Amino acid sequence: MQDYDAIVIGAGVGGSNVAAALTAAGMRCLIIEAGRYRSRQDYPRGELDGNAQLFWNGGMELNTSATLALLRARVVGGGSIVNQALLDEFDDIALDDWRERTGITWFSTAGMAPLYAEAKASVSIQQVPVEHANRNARIFKQGFENCGFQCKPLQRGQSGCRHEEGNDCIECLYGCRLDSKQATPLTSLQRALKAGAKLLTECEVEAIAEQAGFSEVHARLADGRPVSFRCNSLILAAGTLGSNALLLKSGWQDRLPALGQGFYCHPQFMYFARYREPVDAQRGPFQSYKSDDAGFRQQGFKLENVFAPPIGTALMLPGLGLGHQRQMALMRHFACIEVAVRDSHPGSLHLSGQGRLQINKELNSEDRQRAKAGYAAVERIFRSTGAEQIHSGRFGIGLHLMGGLRLARRPEEGCVEGNFRLFGSRRVYAADASVFPSAPGINPSLTIMALARKAAAHILEDAR
Repeated sequence: MQDYDAIVIGAGVGGSNVAAALTAAGMRCLIIEAGRYRSRQDYPRGELDGNAQLFWNGGMELNTSATLALLRARVVGGGSIVNQALLDEFDDIALDDWRERTGITWFSTAGMAPLYAEAKASVSIQQVPVEHANRNARIFKQGFENCGFQCKPLQRGQSGCRHEEGNDCIECLYGCRLDSKQATPLTSLQRALKAGAKLLTECEVEAIAEQAGFSEVHARLADGRPVSFRCNSLILAAGTLGSNALLLKSGWQDRLPALGQGFYCHPQFMYFARYREPVDAQRGPFQSYKSDDAGFRQQGFKLENVFAPPIGTALMLPGLGLGHQRQMALMRHFACIEVAVRDSHPGSLHLSGQGRLQINKELNSEDRQRAKAGYAAVERIFRSTGAEQIHSGRFGIGLHLMGGLRLARRPEEGCVEGNFRLFGSRRVYAADASVFPSAPGINPSLTIMALARKAAAHILEDAR
């Protein structure tokens, strides 16, 4: 059994940032990741291969009622490989709520400012130049102006997207072949490895245990061989579903009565509008604008200009047979806007009798009203810009999975203390979005980076 000062489970945004900080401080660190390491040379080129190779369960996992499709990356770099690298700071609305729920005083815009500054300094952040915005983005912006709504350019972790050369960023959903997107293998993970961290890929952790004086990790390699490790500090960063499932399978329910409770996501609903002239939303930058409207924020939703590759679009467009085929033949004529709901009704995570993770997550009446208000705004935008027909996506997509190991004052309310250590534990920590106490309604990547650095500081302090 190999010994390390620290073992980080998960090489995504949280895990890579923790590992970079710990190795820089001199700790012997092992990072264990269930997915493969991929580079710009071998990212999947097609949508079908991308879904199968970069995500758990072939591209989506369903809630128990099959009304939400939840996306979870299975690749070194995690969500930073398959998302759009949107990097936003949380506002007072989100942070005030977190402070009230947890009692953590530095949950404020002033308290988070130095953490955000440090996180931003570690990556390249840019806006898509106005001249490179595609017609899908221009329809979005024009519609906002027509309706008196407020929008602003998205802040993306990118460097050199080469839009002027005709690069189409819809491939960005399956890894960036230009190494422009600031995914963790190019940033925090690279720093961790250069500082001496070890990375074990295609290795799925099956159980963890805490003993007197150390923690154990039991895992299985891709060829079926079991492996075990021992460490002083164990950091869970396998993403919300992964970190919760691992603790559930390891029998921590008695130690953590709130385990799996308070699961949130940002339910997102895509709306397509057909225009007479081609929109070609698949061309150029994938996203350029987001809503920046105080009224939308107050109503609990936001809008972004997005699109989907053909398989995803086909799943969401209504109709059957020839009717559906005719709609897909007009795909170049579709614009798309996404409604993202700041959900107020948490779900829960459990294990079935067969040991499979069950996701109990539904929209309550308040969340359905937020989604309805978002659609009303989308319809106004599309109508004001000459849309001939509007289609509603047939089901919701659960993105930004959060919670289940919430930061809290006491064990009855959550699983993680203000120092990111699990209640009742001396050496097991969590450093991913599973610690979020509620849904912020804002893209979480930058905050995951910031909190991971805060967690690393506490781990180092405890180790000393």
